[in-house]
Amino acid sequence: MNILHIISIIIETAVMILGLMLVFSKKKSYGWGIALTFGIYVVYDTMKFLSVSISSDVLYLIFFVATLSIFWAVLKIFKETERK
Repeated sequence: MNILHIISIIIETAVMILGLMLVFSKKKSYGWGIALTFGIYVVYDTMKFLSVSISSDVLYLIFFVATLSIFWAVLKIFKETERK
């Protein structure tokens, strides 16, 4: 299952980069939310892969930030597509 963990980190990194590309190439502010959410996933999964321990309180906080971030991004996407 180690290979799936590595593949997951690679895909999460790709999604984070695509989020940043949305910001800088396409001028879409919701890309920040996507990039932040998946950046958090990359950090978490990399730490888990390397067996770095992290406190539960910190995990709750960073995943709360990730949840708010993707919520904001999806809300922006929804509002943008609603106007068309």
